[in-house]
Amino acid sequence: MDKAHEKLHDTLMFYGVDCVRPYYISSGNPIPEFPKTSFRVDYYAVCVCVEGQIGIEIDNLQYHLSENEFLVLAPSTVLRFVETDGQLRMRLLLFDKNFLLKNIADPFFLDKMGLFGGRSFRVIRSNVADANRIFSLLEYLQEVSQRNGRYTLDLVRTLIFNVLLEVAEIVANEMHEEEDVLSDGNCLYFRFMELVCEHVGQHKDVAYYADCLCVSNKYLINAVKRGAGKTPHQIIDEYILKEALALLGNPEKTVSDVAYAIGFNSVSAFGRFFKKYSYVSPSEYRRAQVSGGEI
Repeated sequence: MDKAHEKLHDTLMFYGVDCVRPYYISSGNPIPEFPKTSFRVDYYAVCVCVEGQIGIEIDNLQYHLSENEFLVLAPSTVLRFVETDGQLRMRLLLFDKNFLLKNIADPFFLDKMGLFGGRSFRVIRSNVADANRIFSLLEYLQEVSQRNGRYTLDLVRTLIFNVLLEVAEIVANEMHEEEDVLSDGNCLYFRFMELVCEHVGQHKDVAYYADCLCVSNKYLINAVKRGAGKTPHQIIDEYILKEALALLGNPEKTVSDVAYAIGFNSVSAFGRFFKKYSYVSPSEYRRAQVSGGEI
């Protein structure tokens, strides 16, 4: 599959920030402009709206964020900024998973925090007290990140964990009860998600992933349903759609290029798949992006 992911460094370069570190904490100053087409992120992000409002399309779903509301993103999420006001200010924490988990033995540590609920993102409607706690942590994190001490990176990792745990606590309180997705028994589900992200361009059948995980189709289907409330086939289709959205955001690629890049044998088959989930054709979706309108 075409790896048209938006790297952390690439995203920051759009705003004139030449950051070579595997993490970034923004100042919270007003944001004057945004990318005009959709793009796919390959990093984690915590975004807190400090002032103003923003309309955003996340994995082809429309949301609006306003003051004190959060957006948490995992790799593979596709974003498109639809509408912003001139007063928009956001505090952003962006980081690479490998950096954060350097000293953590469990590769599914972040998954088990229950931040995303079976998706690659979550929108959190918080209150002022919750937002202020996150603001305080981000301010301290920004101050620490500017140091050049022996333990600076370890301090940064610890503070990022603190931010994520605070967000996880807000999510848990919002849900009133923990979901089964947090249990160790769902490591199979997390492994399935990693395999899909890596191989979905070449393998779209559930049997392939069941074979990779040395389980039966039925066992995998039940495990994924417990973890995400969806079937493996639904998740595979979601990942294919995400890749299509990201590639359609690249004006240098034709619809045919996109269709073949994500493993379809014909443009018509790709068009039927795309319209099934987005309700518009690939060409209509691209025209809407160019015009800056909503789908």
